[in-house]
Amino acid sequence: MDRAVVTYTIYLAISIALTVWVARTLSRNGRVFLADVLRGNEELADAVNRLLVVGFYLVNLGLVALFTTPSGDVSTDAGMFENLSAKLGVVLLVLGMMHLGNVYLLNRIRRRSRMEREQVPPVEPQGWAET
Repeated sequence: MDRAVVTYTIYLAISIALTVWVARTLSRNGRVFLADVLRGNEELADAVNRLLVVGFYLVNLGLVALFTTPSGDVSTDAGMFENLSAKLGVVLLVLGMMHLGNVYLLNRIRRRSRMEREQVPPVEPQGWAET
């Protein structure tokens, strides 16, 4: 079998497995966070969680597919591993950046939601205070 085919088979197997593992981990552990951000609305939290997972898969698997183009010499074992490590490194960096971006965005939404909750007085005002 051609070394390039072996390299890409290994690359695709590892990249897809990593993408699926990260998506499942984020989905499972991010659900509680989403429920808090969305003020305990469990149904909405589940729906948003599923949408985030679909977007995560689309972006990451699209990136994995784009990086299957030849980018180095794979005629030796060293070249094969260098090519694999460079491609997997990019995939891992993008997975990490997407994760950090999601956490940052959801944390901002959560902070804003908490600030809005604190601005509402616990009891309706009953009139004007005399000065």
